[in-house]
Amino acid sequence: MSRTLVIKLTAGAEEPERANQAFTVAASAVAAGATVSLWLTGEAVWFAVPGRAEAFELPHAAPLTDLLTAVLEGGQLTVCTQCAKRRNLTQPDLRPGTRLAGAPTFTEEILTESTQAIVY
Repeated sequence: MSRTLVIKLTAGAEEPERANQAFTVAASAVAAGATVSLWLTGEAVWFAVPGRAEAFELPHAAPLTDLLTAVLEGGQLTVCTQCAKRRNLTQPDLRPGTRLAGAPTFTEEILTESTQAIVY
């Protein structure tokens, strides 16, 4: 049976270790063959804007851009609709492959059987 991992990241560059941990776990789960859905909320939505992940640095951590690429290639990256609107971001502002969705979609994902949800 395949398991799904839904990760919600609520921190941006202001909390680099927490942000990096969410991306590391998401990319590791993709590499392990899990179905992965990474949700970016609050200040984390900026990582979905081209150039933002590339500017992020954390010593002794994998480059965030590599982790983000792994998630985009093997999982689903979602930006919170309300969070994006509060920052005047629209779909064209986001990386290709990123979707905008809200609480109903998140709730549906986490209530699916064989799903593990984690919030960072």
